[in-house]
Amino acid sequence: MNKILSDTISFGRQYFRTKVGAFFAFIFPVLLIMLFGAIFSSGGGTGVSLPIQNLDSGPFSEMLIATLNSTGYFDISNISGDVDITEYVDEESLPLALRIPSNFSSDISSNQTAVVELYGDPTKSSYMVSYEIINSALDQMGYSISGGAPIAYVKQGSGSEVLEPYDFLLPGFVGLTVMINAMYFMTSTCADHRSRGYFKLLATTTLKKYEWLTSKFLFNSAMLITSLLLTFAIAKMAFDLKADITLMTIALVVVGTFMFTSLGMLFGTMVKDPESAAAVSNIVGFPMMFLAGSFWDLSAAPLYLQVIAAAMPLTYLNNGLRDTMIYGNEASAWFNLAIVFVLGLIFFVVASRLMSWKEK
Repeated sequence: MNKILSDTISFGRQYFRTKVGAFFAFIFPVLLIMLFGAIFSSGGGTGVSLPIQNLDSGPFSEMLIATLNSTGYFDISNISGDVDITEYVDEESLPLALRIPSNFSSDISSNQTAVVELYGDPTKSSYMVSYEIINSALDQMGYSISGGAPIAYVKQGSGSEVLEPYDFLLPGFVGLTVMINAMYFMTSTCADHRSRGYFKLLATTTLKKYEWLTSKFLFNSAMLITSLLLTFAIAKMAFDLKADITLMTIALVVVGTFMFTSLGMLFGTMVKDPESAAAVSNIVGFPMMFLAGSFWDLSAAPLYLQVIAAAMPLTYLNNGLRDTMIYGNEASAWFNLAIVFVLGLIFFVVASRLMSWKEK
């Protein structure tokens, strides 16, 4: 019995000497419950953005807008009546937009069932929640106007391509793959080289630190572009995929690889062994997995989570990939590409200056 107890204590001490052991035993489950609890909590947000194109001049359209506004769920704005709403939604990559036709009030007044049209991306969680809330608002108006008889219903706006959940998920998976393979790989490589003394050998050569980092970037870029093409080919065969690969997609993968390889090297300046590298990578990587929009839309999340997401590099890579792969919004994709490149350049310069090939 004493031997078993002694071995248990010895193993426990060895396990908790590694940072990764403590991370997965205590920090990881707490991190998950805090992240998921915060994501699905209902308070603290400014409301889901709902641009409305109101073509009706009657009283019932104003009544509907007032009812929607009173729910506290929507942040309502106006779309000019002289624009094509389908083109506007595509150009602005809007997840939601509502169109109230010009005959909305007249149909209700003449006891005909009116229609409002909801445009946007059905793959986002906020779309279906909004669909139900708008239907509930119309039901509430029905009780006020006709004692409960249906007065209107919501239909999905015609003319825009209907997306499936895997269309939304594919760009997020691509961005997540870039982050994991570039950042985790680089951090662990730095730790392994330091613990094995490889950096001391490199210090005796003429190889510069920025040249070493560039070689790792080139390797990761080739690997991740191959991964992108393979993933897309399999998804295209397995599903009715609307997403597409463009030249901007390739550019975002390459620049994203540059950013996360540089960030991994920056983390590599802080670690001395592979266990520390795993802990540092997980502490940074796991929040980005869940808060940077890889799996779901965060537009309905509390405001403070949206602020945190805006500070995460993966957010801009995911946004850029969705802009070009799903919406064809190249202007927005260029904006996100520029952010990713600037962040990568900052990480590259700082990491090159801080990285030491001498023993710490």
